[in-house]
Amino acid sequence: MELKKALEELRNQEKKKFEQSVDLIVNLKGVDIKRDNISAVITLPHKIKDKKICGFLTKRSEVVDSVSQPEFAKYKDKKDLKKLVNKYDFFIAVAPLMPAVATTFGKVLGPAGKMPTPQLGLVSPETDAAINAQLEKVSKSVKVKAKEPSIKLCIGREKMSDEQILENVKAVYDGIVAALPTKRENVRNVMIKMTMTKPIKVEMK
Repeated sequence: MELKKALEELRNQEKKKFEQSVDLIVNLKGVDIKRDNISAVITLPHKIKDKKICGFLTKRSEVVDSVSQPEFAKYKDKKDLKKLVNKYDFFIAVAPLMPAVATTFGKVLGPAGKMPTPQLGLVSPETDAAINAQLEKVSKSVKVKAKEPSIKLCIGREKMSDEQILENVKAVYDGIVAALPTKRENVRNVMIKMTMTKPIKVEMK
């Protein structure tokens, strides 16, 4: 089914008492998940939701919640560390502090998928403008890491316009295809769904 028509069909289904998310499912073929490292950071044209972000910085910032370098030591306690990681959706860091960030926070941030990387989350120089630019980038980005031959991502919310959702779908689909070993040949099929609906198979141009 054409993508726009599929979205209309999803919207026509019974309304729920909460706002549903819109999910994209890209099923893969001809890939070895263990061998082919399928990962990407994709910037969306339209932000899905506000993310709670914290910065690992040399000094406290007025533009973002922050953990300054002198405060790193108190997070040696795993309970405090987990509490910090659970409180925020993502973390940014000033580039020179990354070795210390990896040592102190990496064991919990890494598995949670919240670790700053050169692709997403590193600030240089440590100025309000650079921090704000990185906050904007993080708030509009999704991280893709294939752990099975099917990638499912939230690409929108019900309240967003059809046009915004369609533009996000295209950006995410193109980003996933670019990360595949043989590009479109590795795509078995593509589906779109809302939180409580069945997936609808769609054609991607």
